[in-house]
Amino acid sequence: MTLTSHGHACVSLAGDGGTIVVDPGGWSDLDALAGADAVLVTHDHPDHLAVDRVVAALADRPALELWGPRSVVEALTAAEAPADRVHAAAPGDAWRAAGTSVEALGGEHAVVHPDLPRATNLAYVIGGAVLHPGDSFTAHPGVDVLLVPVGGPWLRVADAVDLVRAVGPRTAVPIHDAVLSDAGRGLADRIVGSLGGAEYRRLAPGESLAVG
Repeated sequence: MTLTSHGHACVSLAGDGGTIVVDPGGWSDLDALAGADAVLVTHDHPDHLAVDRVVAALADRPALELWGPRSVVEALTAAEAPADRVHAAAPGDAWRAAGTSVEALGGEHAVVHPDLPRATNLAYVIGGAVLHPGDSFTAHPGVDVLLVPVGGPWLRVADAVDLVRAVGPRTAVPIHDAVLSDAGRGLADRIVGSLGGAEYRRLAPGESLAVG
């Protein structure tokens, strides 16, 4: 597979069976859904789910299918997405999307503040090789690539280090960093890259990495 960054938390994974796009949100590249055969959404926050863009992509491509938590499905169907191609997933579910295996893990968004309700959040293991945790610290040891969040109101850089250590991937690729300045990204890269214990590889939007 080929993993490509599309900014913030959005990536695509292209394999022999097609292309999966994960978390096409409002802070990601406008063309992130171009060429998508399947879409995975971790949760319904707008930086992970740009409802209008996703509904438009589903309308343009009759074969495109999407999976996400029930809250994501409800948001999309309320915006007139086709209900037969928007599938609710839950922790423990497994299926194939664009010819690639997908497993859903986790279940809850990381705590932003005790006074704020926690959203439903699914982590995804894709092709048995890539873990996208969404906004959570869900660990799945043994994957080749961990997409590790490094910036947001719900995490410290120490949390990112601990997630990399818990997963033990071959490569850690930082995501979820749109709230950081260039200096903040550099600081996160130095700390997570030096303490995580994995190869650390930042991808610029549009840049790709071979997986497997």
